[in-house]
Amino acid sequence: METTEKTQSAESVNRVMSIKEWVLIFILSIIWGGSFFFVGVAVKELPPLTIVLGRVALASVILLVIVYFKGKRMPLSLSIWGSFLVMGALNNLIPFCLIVWGQTHIESGLASILNATTPIFSVVLAHFFTREEKLTLNRISGIVLGWIGVSVLIGIESLRGFGLEVFGQIAVLCAAVSYAFAAIYGRRFKNMNPIVVATGMLCGSTIMMIPLTLYFDQPWNLAPGAMTIMSILGLAAISTSLAYIIYFHVLATAGPTNLLLVTFLIPISAIALGVMVLGEQLGWEVFVGMGIIFLGLITIDGRLLKKFKKKTVWYYKI
Repeated sequence: METTEKTQSAESVNRVMSIKEWVLIFILSIIWGGSFFFVGVAVKELPPLTIVLGRVALASVILLVIVYFKGKRMPLSLSIWGSFLVMGALNNLIPFCLIVWGQTHIESGLASILNATTPIFSVVLAHFFTREEKLTLNRISGIVLGWIGVSVLIGIESLRGFGLEVFGQIAVLCAAVSYAFAAIYGRRFKNMNPIVVATGMLCGSTIMMIPLTLYFDQPWNLAPGAMTIMSILGLAAISTSLAYIIYFHVLATAGPTNLLLVTFLIPISAIALGVMVLGEQLGWEVFVGMGIIFLGLITIDGRLLKKFKKKTVWYYKI
Protein backbone atom coordinates (compact mmCIF):
# COMPACT_ATOMS: atom_id res chain seq x y z
CA MET A 1 0.00 0.00 0.00
CA GLU A 2 2.77 2.43 0.96
CA THR A 3 4.67 1.68 -2.26
CA THR A 4 1.53 2.31 -4.32
CA GLU A 5 0.97 5.68 -2.61
CA LYS A 6 4.59 6.73 -3.24
CA THR A 7 4.29 5.72 -6.90
CA GLN A 8 1.08 7.72 -7.31
CA SER A 9 2.70 10.69 -5.58
CA ALA A 10 5.73 10.54 -7.86
CA GLU A 11 3.47 10.37 -10.90
CA SER A 12 1.55 13.46 -9.81
CA VAL A 13 4.79 15.36 -9.19
CA ASN A 14 6.58 14.49 -12.41
CA ARG A 15 3.83 13.98 -15.00
CA VAL A 16 3.05 16.44 -17.79
CA MET A 17 0.25 18.77 -16.75
CA SER A 18 -3.03 19.01 -18.63
CA ILE A 19 -4.17 22.22 -20.34
CA LYS A 20 -6.68 22.77 -17.51
CA GLU A 21 -3.91 22.60 -14.90
CA TRP A 22 -1.74 25.00 -16.89
CA VAL A 23 -4.67 27.43 -17.11
CA LEU A 24 -5.29 27.15 -13.35
CA ILE A 25 -1.61 27.80 -12.59
CA PHE A 26 -1.66 30.84 -14.87
CA ILE A 27 -4.83 32.13 -13.17
CA LEU A 28 -3.31 31.50 -9.73
CA SER A 29 -0.18 33.45 -10.67
CA ILE A 30 -2.31 36.42 -11.75
CA ILE A 31 -4.37 36.22 -8.54
CA TRP A 32 -1.30 36.11 -6.29
CA GLY A 33 0.50 38.70 -8.41
CA GLY A 34 -2.59 40.85 -7.96
CA SER A 35 -2.20 40.67 -4.18
CA PHE A 36 0.90 42.86 -4.42
CA PHE A 37 -1.12 45.31 -6.53
CA PHE A 38 -4.01 45.37 -4.04
CA VAL A 39 -1.56 46.00 -1.19
CA GLY A 40 0.11 48.73 -3.26
CA VAL A 41 -3.25 50.51 -3.44
CA ALA A 42 -4.27 49.94 0.19
CA VAL A 43 -0.99 51.08 1.83
CA LYS A 44 -1.63 54.62 0.58
CA GLU A 45 -4.50 55.03 3.07
CA LEU A 46 -4.33 52.21 5.62
CA PRO A 47 -1.62 51.01 8.06
CA PRO A 48 -0.22 47.47 7.61
CA LEU A 49 -1.98 45.72 10.50
CA THR A 50 -5.41 46.96 9.41
CA ILE A 51 -4.81 45.73 5.87
CA VAL A 52 -3.76 42.29 7.09
CA LEU A 53 -6.71 42.00 9.50
CA GLY A 54 -9.15 42.95 6.75
CA ARG A 55 -7.60 40.37 4.45
CA VAL A 56 -7.60 37.39 6.84
CA ALA A 57 -10.90 38.19 8.59
CA LEU A 58 -12.94 38.52 5.41
CA ALA A 59 -11.21 35.51 3.82
CA SER A 60 -11.90 33.35 6.89
CA VAL A 61 -15.62 34.24 6.75
CA ILE A 62 -15.77 33.36 3.03
CA LEU A 63 -14.02 30.02 3.56
CA LEU A 64 -16.18 29.19 6.60
CA VAL A 65 -19.24 29.58 4.37
CA ILE A 66 -17.64 27.34 1.72
CA VAL A 67 -16.78 24.70 4.35
CA TYR A 68 -20.39 24.77 5.57
CA PHE A 69 -21.92 24.34 2.10
CA LYS A 70 -19.45 21.56 1.29
CA GLY A 71 -20.72 19.67 4.32
CA LYS A 72 -17.35 19.69 6.08
CA ARG A 73 -16.80 20.25 9.79
CA MET A 74 -14.16 22.29 11.55
CA PRO A 75 -12.24 20.29 14.19
CA LEU A 76 -13.00 20.75 17.89
CA SER A 77 -9.62 19.61 19.23
CA LEU A 78 -7.71 22.33 21.09
CA SER A 79 -4.38 20.84 19.97
CA ILE A 80 -5.40 21.12 16.31
CA TRP A 81 -6.51 24.72 16.81
CA GLY A 82 -3.18 25.37 18.50
CA SER A 83 -1.51 24.09 15.33
CA PHE A 84 -3.80 26.33 13.25
CA LEU A 85 -2.59 29.32 15.30
CA VAL A 86 1.05 28.44 14.64
CA MET A 87 0.36 27.88 10.94
CA GLY A 88 -1.59 31.13 10.80
CA ALA A 89 1.33 33.01 12.32
CA LEU A 90 3.88 31.49 9.94
CA ASN A 91 1.82 31.57 6.74
CA ASN A 92 -0.34 34.68 7.27
CA LEU A 93 0.31 36.99 10.20
CA ILE A 94 4.11 37.31 9.97
CA PRO A 95 4.60 37.31 6.17
CA PHE A 96 1.50 39.41 5.40
CA CYS A 97 2.55 42.10 7.89
CA LEU A 98 6.15 42.11 6.66
CA ILE A 99 5.14 42.31 2.99
CA VAL A 100 2.60 45.07 3.58
CA TRP A 101 5.11 47.08 5.65
CA GLY A 102 7.80 46.42 3.06
CA GLN A 103 5.53 47.72 0.31
CA THR A 104 5.24 51.06 2.10
CA HIS A 105 8.89 51.54 1.06
CA ILE A 106 9.38 49.50 -2.14
CA GLU A 107 7.44 48.86 -5.37
CA SER A 108 4.94 46.01 -5.61
CA GLY A 109 6.87 44.43 -8.51
CA LEU A 110 10.12 44.34 -6.53
CA ALA A 111 8.28 42.88 -3.52
CA SER A 112 6.87 40.07 -5.68
CA ILE A 113 10.34 39.19 -7.01
CA LEU A 114 11.85 39.09 -3.52
CA ASN A 115 8.92 36.95 -2.36
CA ALA A 116 9.75 34.50 -5.16
CA THR A 117 12.84 33.48 -3.16
CA THR A 118 10.60 31.36 -0.88
CA PRO A 119 11.58 28.03 -2.55
CA ILE A 120 15.26 28.93 -2.07
CA PHE A 121 14.76 29.27 1.68
CA SER A 122 12.54 26.17 1.66
CA VAL A 123 15.26 23.85 0.35
CA VAL A 124 17.73 25.14 2.95
CA LEU A 125 15.30 24.68 5.84
CA ALA A 126 14.12 21.30 4.53
CA HIS A 127 17.72 20.05 4.69
CA PHE A 128 17.85 20.74 8.44
CA PHE A 129 14.26 20.01 9.46
CA THR A 130 13.34 16.99 7.31
CA ARG A 131 14.93 13.62 6.69
CA GLU A 132 13.99 13.10 3.06
CA GLU A 133 14.88 16.46 1.45
CA LYS A 134 18.63 16.94 1.75
CA LEU A 135 20.75 19.42 -0.18
CA THR A 136 22.10 18.25 -3.52
CA LEU A 137 24.58 19.86 -5.91
CA ASN A 138 21.68 21.27 -7.98
CA ARG A 139 20.02 22.76 -4.92
CA ILE A 140 23.23 24.28 -3.57
CA SER A 141 23.94 25.81 -7.00
CA GLY A 142 20.39 27.17 -7.13
CA ILE A 143 20.72 28.70 -3.66
CA VAL A 144 23.97 30.46 -4.65
CA LEU A 145 22.37 31.81 -7.83
CA GLY A 146 19.34 32.95 -5.86
CA TRP A 147 21.45 34.94 -3.43
CA ILE A 148 23.41 36.50 -6.29
CA GLY A 149 20.08 37.61 -7.75
CA VAL A 150 18.98 39.07 -4.41
CA SER A 151 22.30 40.92 -4.12
CA VAL A 152 21.75 42.44 -7.58
CA LEU A 153 18.22 43.51 -6.58
CA ILE A 154 19.27 45.16 -3.33
CA GLY A 155 22.54 46.52 -4.75
CA ILE A 156 25.85 47.02 -2.98
CA GLU A 157 25.44 50.82 -3.03
CA SER A 158 22.09 50.55 -1.21
CA LEU A 159 23.73 48.70 1.66
CA ARG A 160 26.04 51.65 2.28
CA GLY A 161 23.15 53.99 2.95
CA PHE A 162 20.95 51.28 4.49
CA GLY A 163 17.76 53.36 4.33
CA LEU A 164 14.12 52.40 4.66
CA GLU A 165 14.06 50.99 1.13
CA VAL A 166 16.65 48.38 2.10
CA PHE A 167 14.73 47.56 5.27
CA GLY A 168 11.61 47.16 3.12
CA GLN A 169 13.41 44.63 0.92
CA ILE A 170 14.75 42.77 3.95
CA ALA A 171 11.22 42.65 5.39
CA VAL A 172 9.91 40.92 2.26
CA LEU A 173 12.84 38.47 2.35
CA CYS A 174 11.99 37.68 5.99
CA ALA A 175 8.41 37.05 4.84
CA ALA A 176 9.77 34.52 2.35
CA VAL A 177 11.62 32.78 5.21
CA SER A 178 8.37 32.64 7.20
CA TYR A 179 6.56 31.09 4.22
CA ALA A 180 9.34 28.50 3.99
CA PHE A 181 8.90 27.57 7.67
CA ALA A 182 5.13 27.37 7.08
CA ALA A 183 5.65 24.93 4.19
CA ILE A 184 7.58 22.60 6.49
CA TYR A 185 5.25 22.99 9.48
CA GLY A 186 2.20 22.51 7.26
CA ARG A 187 3.14 18.90 6.52
CA ARG A 188 1.45 17.85 9.74
CA PHE A 189 -1.92 18.65 8.11
CA LYS A 190 -1.43 16.28 5.16
CA ASN A 191 -4.21 13.95 6.33
CA MET A 192 -6.75 16.77 6.82
CA ASN A 193 -9.04 18.35 4.24
CA PRO A 194 -7.04 21.23 2.65
CA ILE A 195 -9.93 23.72 2.69
CA VAL A 196 -10.53 23.00 6.38
CA VAL A 197 -6.83 23.61 7.07
CA ALA A 198 -6.86 26.89 5.12
CA THR A 199 -10.00 28.01 6.96
CA GLY A 200 -8.61 27.09 10.39
CA MET A 201 -5.34 28.84 9.57
CA LEU A 202 -7.13 32.05 8.53
CA CYS A 203 -9.40 31.94 11.58
CA GLY A 204 -6.33 31.56 13.78
CA SER A 205 -4.68 34.49 12.01
CA THR A 206 -7.77 36.62 12.57
CA ILE A 207 -7.86 35.81 16.29
CA MET A 208 -4.23 36.92 16.66
CA MET A 209 -4.58 40.01 14.45
CA ILE A 210 -7.61 41.55 16.21
CA PRO A 211 -5.90 42.68 19.47
CA LEU A 212 -2.76 43.82 17.62
CA THR A 213 -4.74 45.92 15.14
CA LEU A 214 -7.04 47.43 17.76
CA TYR A 215 -4.10 48.42 19.97
CA PHE A 216 -1.66 49.77 17.37
CA ASP A 217 -3.83 51.03 14.48
CA GLN A 218 -7.11 52.01 16.17
CA PRO A 219 -8.92 51.39 12.87
CA TRP A 220 -12.12 53.15 14.02
CA ASN A 221 -10.28 56.44 13.41
CA LEU A 222 -9.48 55.56 9.78
CA ALA A 223 -11.49 56.74 6.78
CA PRO A 224 -10.41 54.72 3.70
CA GLY A 225 -11.76 55.60 0.27
CA ALA A 226 -13.78 53.36 -2.04
CA MET A 227 -10.70 52.21 -3.98
CA THR A 228 -8.94 51.13 -0.78
CA ILE A 229 -12.00 49.23 0.43
CA MET A 230 -12.24 47.48 -2.94
CA SER A 231 -8.56 46.54 -2.65
CA ILE A 232 -9.14 44.90 0.76
CA LEU A 233 -12.11 43.00 -0.65
CA GLY A 234 -9.96 41.90 -3.59
CA LEU A 235 -7.19 40.76 -1.23
CA ALA A 236 -9.62 38.72 0.85
CA ALA A 237 -12.01 37.27 -1.73
CA ILE A 238 -9.68 36.85 -4.72
CA SER A 239 -6.05 36.77 -3.59
CA THR A 240 -6.74 34.70 -0.46
CA SER A 241 -10.02 32.69 -0.56
CA LEU A 242 -10.14 31.92 -4.29
CA ALA A 243 -6.36 31.52 -4.42
CA TYR A 244 -6.39 28.85 -1.70
CA ILE A 245 -9.17 26.91 -3.45
CA ILE A 246 -7.23 26.85 -6.76
CA TYR A 247 -3.93 26.19 -4.98
CA PHE A 248 -5.13 23.09 -3.17
CA HIS A 249 -6.87 21.76 -6.27
CA VAL A 250 -3.71 22.02 -8.37
CA LEU A 251 -1.62 20.65 -5.49
CA ALA A 252 -3.83 17.54 -5.37
CA THR A 253 -3.89 16.94 -9.14
CA ALA A 254 -0.47 18.13 -10.35
CA GLY A 255 1.73 17.81 -7.26
CA PRO A 256 3.97 20.29 -5.37
CA THR A 257 6.82 20.26 -7.89
CA ASN A 258 4.60 21.34 -10.79
CA LEU A 259 3.03 23.95 -8.52
CA LEU A 260 6.49 25.54 -8.16
CA LEU A 261 5.92 27.00 -11.63
CA VAL A 262 3.59 29.56 -10.04
CA THR A 263 6.67 31.12 -8.44
CA PHE A 264 8.02 32.05 -11.87
CA LEU A 265 4.78 33.66 -13.04
CA ILE A 266 3.69 35.73 -10.02
CA PRO A 267 6.24 38.57 -10.48
CA ILE A 268 5.27 38.95 -14.14
CA SER A 269 1.65 39.87 -13.36
CA ALA A 270 2.68 41.90 -10.29
CA ILE A 271 5.18 43.94 -12.32
CA ALA A 272 2.70 44.46 -15.16
CA LEU A 273 -0.03 45.72 -12.79
CA GLY A 274 2.44 47.89 -10.88
CA VAL A 275 3.76 49.56 -14.04
CA MET A 276 0.44 49.95 -15.88
CA VAL A 277 -1.86 50.90 -13.00
CA LEU A 278 0.32 52.21 -10.16
CA GLY A 279 2.86 53.92 -12.43
CA GLU A 280 5.85 52.16 -10.86
CA GLN A 281 9.24 52.36 -12.54
CA LEU A 282 11.73 49.53 -12.16
CA GLY A 283 15.41 49.76 -13.06
CA TRP A 284 17.50 47.32 -15.09
CA GLU A 285 18.91 45.72 -11.94
CA VAL A 286 15.41 44.50 -11.00
CA PHE A 287 15.02 42.51 -14.21
CA VAL A 288 18.60 41.20 -14.09
CA GLY A 289 18.15 40.14 -10.47
CA MET A 290 14.81 38.51 -11.32
CA GLY A 291 16.45 36.56 -14.16
CA ILE A 292 19.22 35.26 -11.88
CA ILE A 293 16.72 34.28 -9.16
CA PHE A 294 14.60 32.43 -11.72
CA LEU A 295 17.73 30.65 -12.98
CA GLY A 296 18.38 29.58 -9.40
CA LEU A 297 14.81 28.29 -9.05
CA ILE A 298 15.16 26.35 -12.32
CA THR A 299 18.38 24.81 -11.00
CA ILE A 300 16.71 23.84 -7.71
CA ASP A 301 13.73 22.36 -9.55
CA GLY A 302 16.07 20.33 -11.77
CA ARG A 303 13.57 19.17 -14.39
CA LEU A 304 14.79 21.40 -17.21
CA LEU A 305 18.40 20.44 -16.44
CA LYS A 306 17.51 16.75 -16.65
CA LYS A 307 15.83 17.27 -20.02
CA PHE A 308 18.85 19.24 -21.26
CA LYS A 309 21.23 16.46 -20.14
CA LYS A 310 19.12 13.81 -21.90
CA LYS A 311 19.11 15.81 -25.13
CA THR A 312 22.87 16.36 -24.87
CA VAL A 313 23.54 12.64 -24.38
CA TRP A 314 21.25 11.80 -27.31
CA TYR A 315 23.06 14.37 -29.50
CA TYR A 316 26.52 12.96 -28.77
CA LYS A 317 25.34 9.38 -29.33
CA ILE A 318 24.30 10.34 -32.84
